[in-house]
Amino acid sequence: MSGQSDTKTADLRLGVIGVGVMGAALLRGLLEAGVVEPANVTAYDADGPRLGEVAGELSIAAAKDNAALVQGADVVLLAVKPQTLGDVMAPLREDWRAGQLLVSIAAGVTLERLRELTKDDLAVARVMPNVACLVKAAASGVAYSETVTDDQKALVRRMLGAVGEVVDVEEKLMDAVTGLSGSGPAYVAMVIEALADGGVAAGLRRDQALALAAQTVLGAAKYVLERGEDPALLKDRVCSPGGTTIAGVRTLEASGLRSALIEAVVRAAEKSRELGKS
Repeated sequence: MSGQSDTKTADLRLGVIGVGVMGAALLRGLLEAGVVEPANVTAYDADGPRLGEVAGELSIAAAKDNAALVQGADVVLLAVKPQTLGDVMAPLREDWRAGQLLVSIAAGVTLERLRELTKDDLAVARVMPNVACLVKAAASGVAYSETVTDDQKALVRRMLGAVGEVVDVEEKLMDAVTGLSGSGPAYVAMVIEALADGGVAAGLRRDQALALAAQTVLGAAKYVLERGEDPALLKDRVCSPGGTTIAGVRTLEASGLRSALIEAVVRAAEKSRELGKS
Protein backbone atom coordinates (compact mmCIF):
# COMPACT_ATOMS: atom_id res chain seq x y z
CA MET A 1 0.00 0.00 0.00
CA SER A 2 1.48 3.35 -1.01
CA GLY A 3 0.63 6.84 0.11
CA GLN A 4 -1.71 7.10 -2.86
CA SER A 5 -3.57 3.85 -2.17
CA ASP A 6 -7.31 3.58 -1.72
CA THR A 7 -9.20 1.75 1.00
CA LYS A 8 -9.65 -1.49 -0.95
CA THR A 9 -8.21 -4.18 1.26
CA ALA A 10 -8.52 -7.42 -0.69
CA ASP A 11 -4.76 -7.65 -1.12
CA LEU A 12 -3.78 -5.78 2.03
CA ARG A 13 -0.87 -7.45 3.81
CA LEU A 14 -1.24 -7.08 7.57
CA GLY A 15 1.42 -7.82 10.15
CA VAL A 16 0.48 -8.08 13.83
CA ILE A 17 3.16 -7.71 16.48
CA GLY A 18 1.70 -9.10 19.69
CA VAL A 19 -1.30 -11.43 19.82
CA GLY A 20 -2.24 -11.09 23.47
CA VAL A 21 -5.81 -10.36 24.51
CA MET A 22 -6.18 -7.02 22.71
CA GLY A 23 -4.08 -7.85 19.66
CA ALA A 24 -5.92 -11.11 19.05
CA ALA A 25 -9.33 -9.50 19.63
CA LEU A 26 -8.63 -6.76 17.08
CA LEU A 27 -7.32 -9.31 14.61
CA ARG A 28 -10.42 -11.50 14.97
CA GLY A 29 -12.61 -8.48 14.32
CA LEU A 30 -10.67 -7.54 11.19
CA LEU A 31 -10.90 -11.07 9.81
CA GLU A 32 -14.59 -11.52 10.61
CA ALA A 33 -15.42 -8.14 9.02
CA GLY A 34 -13.47 -9.04 5.88
CA VAL A 35 -11.11 -6.08 6.24
CA VAL A 36 -8.23 -8.45 5.55
CA GLU A 37 -7.96 -12.05 4.36
CA PRO A 38 -6.34 -14.72 6.56
CA ALA A 39 -3.92 -15.60 3.77
CA ASN A 40 -2.56 -12.02 3.91
CA VAL A 41 -1.99 -11.88 7.67
CA THR A 42 1.26 -12.63 9.48
CA ALA A 43 1.70 -12.42 13.24
CA TYR A 44 4.52 -12.65 15.71
CA ASP A 45 4.59 -12.92 19.48
CA ALA A 46 7.44 -13.61 21.86
CA ASP A 47 5.20 -16.21 23.51
CA GLY A 48 5.64 -19.07 21.04
CA PRO A 49 2.79 -21.29 22.29
CA ARG A 50 0.39 -18.35 22.30
CA LEU A 51 1.44 -17.42 18.74
CA GLY A 52 0.92 -20.99 17.56
CA GLU A 53 -2.51 -21.15 19.20
CA VAL A 54 -3.74 -17.92 17.62
CA ALA A 55 -2.22 -18.66 14.22
CA GLY A 56 -3.86 -22.09 14.15
CA GLU A 57 -7.24 -20.79 15.30
CA LEU A 58 -7.35 -17.95 12.76
CA SER A 59 -5.54 -19.71 9.88
CA ILE A 60 -2.87 -17.04 9.61
CA ALA A 61 0.90 -17.30 9.18
CA ALA A 62 3.31 -17.13 12.09
CA ALA A 63 6.40 -15.03 11.30
CA LYS A 64 9.85 -16.25 12.29
CA ASP A 65 10.59 -12.83 13.81
CA ASN A 66 9.41 -9.22 13.80
CA ALA A 67 11.83 -8.17 11.07
CA ALA A 68 10.36 -10.65 8.59
CA LEU A 69 6.88 -9.51 9.58
CA VAL A 70 7.60 -5.81 9.01
CA GLN A 71 9.36 -6.44 5.70
CA GLY A 72 6.35 -8.29 4.32
CA ALA A 73 3.54 -6.02 5.56
CA ASP A 74 1.69 -3.00 4.20
CA VAL A 75 0.15 -2.27 7.59
CA VAL A 76 1.64 -3.24 10.95
CA LEU A 77 -0.58 -3.45 14.02
CA LEU A 78 1.58 -2.97 17.10
CA ALA A 79 -0.06 -4.53 20.17
CA VAL A 80 2.68 -4.82 22.79
CA LYS A 81 3.04 -3.54 26.35
CA PRO A 82 4.58 -0.05 26.53
CA GLN A 83 7.43 -1.23 28.73
CA THR A 84 8.58 -3.68 26.04
CA LEU A 85 8.28 -1.25 23.16
CA GLY A 86 11.92 -0.19 22.98
CA ASP A 87 13.22 -3.74 22.92
CA VAL A 88 10.69 -4.74 20.25
CA MET A 89 11.11 -1.75 17.96
CA ALA A 90 14.80 -0.84 18.13
CA PRO A 91 16.01 -3.80 16.02
CA LEU A 92 13.44 -2.96 13.30
CA ARG A 93 14.57 0.58 12.53
CA GLU A 94 16.00 -0.29 9.09
CA ASP A 95 13.16 -2.64 8.10
CA TRP A 96 10.49 0.01 7.52
CA ARG A 97 9.86 1.35 4.02
CA ALA A 98 7.99 4.19 2.37
CA GLY A 99 4.22 3.77 2.16
CA GLN A 100 3.82 1.56 5.20
CA LEU A 101 1.37 2.34 7.97
CA LEU A 102 2.00 1.63 11.65
CA VAL A 103 -1.07 1.34 13.88
CA SER A 104 -0.09 1.29 17.56
CA ILE A 105 -2.29 0.42 20.54
CA ALA A 106 0.62 0.71 23.00
CA ALA A 107 -0.90 2.75 25.83
CA GLY A 108 0.69 6.13 26.51
CA VAL A 109 3.26 5.90 23.71
CA THR A 110 3.26 9.12 21.71
CA LEU A 111 3.44 9.56 17.95
CA GLU A 112 6.79 11.30 18.43
CA ARG A 113 8.19 8.32 20.33
CA LEU A 114 6.90 5.86 17.75
CA ARG A 115 8.53 7.78 14.93
CA GLU A 116 11.79 8.04 16.88
CA LEU A 117 11.78 4.25 16.97
CA THR A 118 10.95 3.89 13.26
CA LYS A 119 11.43 6.59 10.61
CA ASP A 120 10.47 10.27 10.58
CA ASP A 121 8.37 9.94 7.43
CA LEU A 122 6.53 6.76 8.47
CA ALA A 123 2.73 7.05 8.63
CA VAL A 124 1.69 6.34 12.22
CA ALA A 125 -1.72 6.05 13.88
CA ARG A 126 -1.91 5.99 17.68
CA VAL A 127 -4.99 4.21 18.96
CA MET A 128 -6.60 3.82 22.38
CA PRO A 129 -9.16 1.01 22.13
CA ASN A 130 -10.85 -0.60 25.11
CA VAL A 131 -11.56 -4.10 26.34
CA ALA A 132 -15.01 -4.12 24.74
CA CYS A 133 -13.28 -4.92 21.44
CA LEU A 134 -13.60 -8.51 22.69
CA VAL A 135 -17.35 -8.26 22.02
CA LYS A 136 -17.08 -5.88 19.03
CA ALA A 137 -18.39 -2.96 21.06
CA ALA A 138 -15.19 -0.99 21.60
CA ALA A 139 -14.94 2.77 21.88
CA SER A 140 -11.62 3.77 20.29
CA GLY A 141 -9.88 7.11 19.93
CA VAL A 142 -7.22 7.62 17.27
CA ALA A 143 -4.65 10.31 16.49
CA TYR A 144 -2.50 10.48 13.35
CA SER A 145 0.93 11.69 12.43
CA GLU A 146 0.97 14.38 9.73
CA THR A 147 2.32 11.81 7.27
CA VAL A 148 -0.89 9.72 7.33
CA THR A 149 -2.89 10.17 4.11
CA ASP A 150 -6.67 10.49 3.91
CA ASP A 151 -6.85 6.98 2.44
CA GLN A 152 -4.81 5.60 5.31
CA LYS A 153 -7.06 7.36 7.82
CA ALA A 154 -10.08 5.78 6.16
CA LEU A 155 -8.40 2.39 6.42
CA VAL A 156 -7.69 2.87 10.13
CA ARG A 157 -11.31 3.83 10.72
CA ARG A 158 -12.45 0.73 8.88
CA MET A 159 -10.08 -1.44 10.92
CA LEU A 160 -11.28 -0.03 14.23
CA GLY A 161 -14.88 0.03 13.05
CA ALA A 162 -14.71 -3.75 12.77
CA VAL A 163 -14.69 -3.93 16.58
CA GLY A 164 -16.83 -0.95 17.56
CA GLU A 165 -16.97 2.84 17.30
CA VAL A 166 -14.02 5.10 16.53
CA VAL A 167 -13.46 8.83 17.07
CA ASP A 168 -10.61 10.87 15.55
CA VAL A 169 -8.99 13.19 18.11
CA GLU A 170 -5.97 15.46 18.42
CA GLU A 171 -3.10 13.64 20.07
CA LYS A 172 -3.15 16.00 23.05
CA LEU A 173 -6.59 14.54 23.88
CA MET A 174 -5.48 10.91 23.93
CA ASP A 175 -5.03 11.00 27.71
CA ALA A 176 -8.64 12.14 28.00
CA VAL A 177 -9.67 9.22 25.78
CA THR A 178 -7.72 6.90 28.06
CA GLY A 179 -9.45 8.27 31.15
CA LEU A 180 -12.91 8.04 29.58
CA SER A 181 -13.29 5.12 27.20
CA GLY A 182 -10.03 3.32 27.94
CA SER A 183 -10.74 3.07 31.66
CA GLY A 184 -14.50 3.51 31.39
CA PRO A 185 -15.46 -0.19 31.18
CA ALA A 186 -14.24 -0.59 34.75
CA TYR A 187 -16.44 2.27 35.94
CA VAL A 188 -19.48 0.90 34.13
CA ALA A 189 -18.79 -2.60 35.47
CA MET A 190 -18.92 -1.13 38.97
CA VAL A 191 -22.23 0.56 38.15
CA ILE A 192 -23.68 -2.71 36.83
CA GLU A 193 -22.44 -4.57 39.90
CA ALA A 194 -23.93 -1.96 42.24
CA LEU A 195 -27.26 -1.96 40.41
CA ALA A 196 -27.38 -5.74 40.68
CA ASP A 197 -26.55 -5.54 44.38
CA GLY A 198 -29.44 -3.15 44.77
CA GLY A 199 -31.72 -5.57 43.00
CA VAL A 200 -30.63 -8.36 45.35
CA ALA A 201 -31.18 -6.09 48.35
CA ALA A 202 -34.69 -5.44 47.04
CA GLY A 203 -35.42 -9.17 46.78
CA LEU A 204 -34.30 -10.37 43.33
CA ARG A 205 -32.12 -13.42 42.82
CA ARG A 206 -28.52 -12.60 41.85
CA ASP A 207 -28.86 -13.95 38.30
CA GLN A 208 -32.08 -12.01 37.75
CA ALA A 209 -30.62 -8.79 39.13
CA LEU A 210 -27.41 -9.03 37.09
CA ALA A 211 -29.26 -9.74 33.84
CA LEU A 212 -31.62 -6.81 34.41
CA ALA A 213 -28.79 -4.46 35.44
CA ALA A 214 -26.54 -5.27 32.49
CA GLN A 215 -29.37 -5.05 29.96
CA THR A 216 -30.54 -1.76 31.46
CA VAL A 217 -27.09 -0.22 30.97
CA LEU A 218 -26.84 -1.65 27.46
CA GLY A 219 -30.31 -0.37 26.57
CA ALA A 220 -29.69 3.11 27.90
CA ALA A 221 -26.41 3.37 25.97
CA LYS A 222 -28.08 2.10 22.79
CA TYR A 223 -30.89 4.62 23.23
CA VAL A 224 -28.46 7.54 23.55
CA LEU A 225 -26.32 6.45 20.59
CA GLU A 226 -29.16 5.64 18.20
CA ARG A 227 -31.35 8.65 18.98
CA GLY A 228 -28.44 11.08 19.21
CA GLU A 229 -30.01 12.88 22.15
CA ASP A 230 -28.52 14.36 25.29
CA PRO A 231 -28.69 11.67 27.99
CA ALA A 232 -30.40 14.20 30.25
CA LEU A 233 -33.47 13.90 28.02
CA LEU A 234 -33.61 10.16 28.63
CA LYS A 235 -33.36 10.75 32.37
CA ASP A 236 -36.18 13.30 32.22
CA ARG A 237 -38.41 10.97 30.20
CA VAL A 238 -38.07 8.23 32.81
CA CYS A 239 -38.63 10.56 35.78
CA SER A 240 -42.38 11.04 36.26
CA PRO A 241 -43.56 13.62 38.83
CA GLY A 242 -43.38 12.26 42.35
CA GLY A 243 -42.46 8.83 41.00
CA THR A 244 -39.99 6.09 41.79
CA THR A 245 -37.21 7.17 39.42
CA ILE A 246 -36.92 10.76 40.62
CA ALA A 247 -36.69 9.41 44.16
CA GLY A 248 -33.75 7.27 43.08
CA VAL A 249 -32.15 10.13 41.16
CA ARG A 250 -32.33 12.32 44.28
CA THR A 251 -30.45 9.63 46.18
CA LEU A 252 -27.74 9.37 43.50
CA GLU A 253 -27.31 13.14 43.40
CA ALA A 254 -27.06 13.31 47.20
CA SER A 255 -24.47 10.52 47.14
CA GLY A 256 -22.30 12.32 44.58
CA LEU A 257 -22.51 9.79 41.73
CA ARG A 258 -22.14 12.41 39.01
CA SER A 259 -19.16 14.09 40.67
CA ALA A 260 -17.49 10.76 41.40
CA LEU A 261 -17.63 9.68 37.76
CA ILE A 262 -16.35 13.04 36.54
CA GLU A 263 -13.43 12.89 38.94
CA ALA A 264 -12.67 9.28 37.99
CA VAL A 265 -12.27 10.24 34.32
CA VAL A 266 -10.18 13.30 35.11
CA ARG A 267 -7.89 11.44 37.53
CA ALA A 268 -7.40 8.55 35.11
CA ALA A 269 -6.51 11.03 32.36
CA GLU A 270 -3.99 12.70 34.67
CA LYS A 271 -2.48 9.32 35.50
CA SER A 272 -2.20 8.50 31.81
CA ARG A 273 -0.36 11.77 31.28
CA GLU A 274 2.00 10.95 34.14
CA LEU A 275 2.73 7.48 32.81
CA GLY A 276 3.41 8.87 29.35
CA LYS A 277 6.19 11.03 30.78
CA SER A 278 7.84 8.23 32.74
